[in-house]
Amino acid sequence: MSDARDADGLKERFERFDREWTIKFEAILHKADTGPMWMKNERVANAVAESIHRLDGDAYRLVCYSVMSNHVHVVFKPLLSEAELHEELDANRHPVFVSEHPGLSRIMHLLKGGSARQCNLILARRGQFWEHESFDHVIRQGKLSATIKYVLNNPVKAGLVGNWRDWRWNYCRSDIADKF
Repeated sequence: MSDARDADGLKERFERFDREWTIKFEAILHKADTGPMWMKNERVANAVAESIHRLDGDAYRLVCYSVMSNHVHVVFKPLLSEAELHEELDANRHPVFVSEHPGLSRIMHLLKGGSARQCNLILARRGQFWEHESFDHVIRQGKLSATIKYVLNNPVKAGLVGNWRDWRWNYCRSDIADKF
């Protein structure tokens, strides 16, 4: 019994630490005074937004996003489901799971790779555009609305607009936008 409580306590402390770290990290990003700010360029911000929309319906169901000067928040639901996975053997006859839809790592590769190439062309530069880490999170049951509000209100919190709808690089699916 004690081990289960210890494990729950450890999990709770880890989740609290993760939330606190994320809040501090986001505060630094929202100041928009560190790191490359390539997305201040309208063409670059548009290219990022277009890249996000491009995978909607093929790899995921897009919920919302906010493109800021030095970071992007995206909320989506991957279309990959456990039901569609099937097992095959790879070239070395090892079992692998295959699906019609990509998993999260492939989605992030497609998002970041495609947009990076286009943004680098716009900026006439070469090299890494995005950080290697994606800081992706699973949204827990009952937290989707709070997460959407958080994402959409990024430019409001940064003092760029008074209402999330006024930020040109915010998007929220039309069937849920009125809730926010």
